[in-house]
Amino acid sequence: MLRSSAVPIFVRSSGGSFCMNGDIDTEHLDRRMVRQHFSSHAAEYDRYARVQKTVVNRLVELMAQQSQPPSGLGLEVGCGTGMLSRAFGQTFPQAHLVLSDVAHGMSLHCQKLFPQAMICDADAGALPFVDDCFDFLISTSVYQWVEDLNGAFAEIERVLRPGGQVALALFGDRTLFELRNSHRQALDRGLSHGQSFPAQDDLRCGIAGTLTIEQLFSENETEWHPDVPTLLRNLKKIGAQNASAHRPPGLASRRVMQRMYRCYEQEYGQDGQIPATYQVIYLLARKPG
Repeated sequence: MLRSSAVPIFVRSSGGSFCMNGDIDTEHLDRRMVRQHFSSHAAEYDRYARVQKTVVNRLVELMAQQSQPPSGLGLEVGCGTGMLSRAFGQTFPQAHLVLSDVAHGMSLHCQKLFPQAMICDADAGALPFVDDCFDFLISTSVYQWVEDLNGAFAEIERVLRPGGQVALALFGDRTLFELRNSHRQALDRGLSHGQSFPAQDDLRCGIAGTLTIEQLFSENETEWHPDVPTLLRNLKKIGAQNASAHRPPGLASRRVMQRMYRCYEQEYGQDGQIPATYQVIYLLARKPG
């Protein structure tokens, strides 16, 4: 169970809104679309987010294995529907957690689930908190959507107290490679405008000079679906539509989509099913001090 902190929330002035209780790269993401996509699917997210649940459990397991488990006051960036919030609270009941999400619908959803918790709307790239106010920061399935990873890691370093811990899991550039490759083939090997996520080396470079890396590695998770339309519907149900600001009109024409279905099933299909691979990058780090 999440506990409300006795320490006041430190919120600095920002242009954002807050509800407080108590081969396109991520550089060109449309943040407004990201917010809308996830807000509109808050109610049904948990039913379809199977890989995300696995990632939550794995990150909590990694945190529990640390010599110094999280304690004190922490921030969750991208609380979503409360998957990580709930698992974290059950495993680390001694810690206090502030919840935040860029999607207002998700913030409201968590406010109902955890009425005693402190919750706000917040963008990972511009955290609305003063310097040195958290002992740890956690997040899953969020930072692949951030426009400027270098800036986001600088924000993490800024809001953490010296010695503060970071535990993140995000999707890497090999995520859904089957879908992107099939789309590229359907376009006669033109440029695919499917979402592209950061590589592990991007994280290492983004962290350089801000945080000390303790663990940085990736693992693959694979889902199986009866066909490509089912996969696409599942992605839509969790709000993971393409949010590229450079997506041109007409790419999702019926002709292109039908060709993509055939390419996907011919290239990757096995025993009447198609795989969808997620590369999950895990990061455990610490602010020097």
